[in-house]
Amino acid sequence: MQMQNLFKLKNKIKKSHTLLVGSLFVFLGLTFLCSDYLLRMKDELYSDMKIAMMDVEDNTPVQVNGTDVPLTQEQFESIFQETDYSKYLGVIEIPKIGLKRGFYDANNRYNNIEYNVTIIPGSDLPDVPNGNLILIAHSGYSYIAYFANLYQLGVGDDCYVLYNGQAYHYQIVKIYDVEKNGIVEIDRNYDKNTLTLVTCTKDSDYLQTVYIAEFVG
Repeated sequence: MQMQNLFKLKNKIKKSHTLLVGSLFVFLGLTFLCSDYLLRMKDELYSDMKIAMMDVEDNTPVQVNGTDVPLTQEQFESIFQETDYSKYLGVIEIPKIGLKRGFYDANNRYNNIEYNVTIIPGSDLPDVPNGNLILIAHSGYSYIAYFANLYQLGVGDDCYVLYNGQAYHYQIVKIYDVEKNGIVEIDRNYDKNTLTLVTCTKDSDYLQTVYIAEFVG
């Protein structure tokens, strides 16, 4: 009787040991899969952060006595020679806020606010007399919030667009808010070549801010 009970006890211990070892392997397997997933997620996140940070590297505006000095044609062109922007239709540069970002043709699949600074279809390119180039982008805190710092701009600040090998210099002449309802009224001088930037208003869920800049040379 004692031998029978001992045999049953040994079987129970063996089964418990087998179950414990099996559970351990399942746990290790799940840990490995989860860690691999988390590492891939981390790599994607850091990749996105690097892209966002690369766009604002070394773009501190020149200052004299605390005042921003507009870039010369030579300075402007030298900035764009540092990075290959050949895949883009053009590039917008705003030295005051360290923004430098390419944009695609209106018909390109990547001309999408979820990816890039985006041209509104029907906009004019910078070489169209008295035309209006309209660019939009997200504000906020995500890595695609390329217009997050536009709120720091004021009337008189400089914007540049590189297009077709030429640098176009604009200055902001007007800033105003509109209701976020899918329609933005562009209040501009139709006798001027214009750059219009639109993004959501900082700290508001109901407004968008429009920045009107006119060509100066």
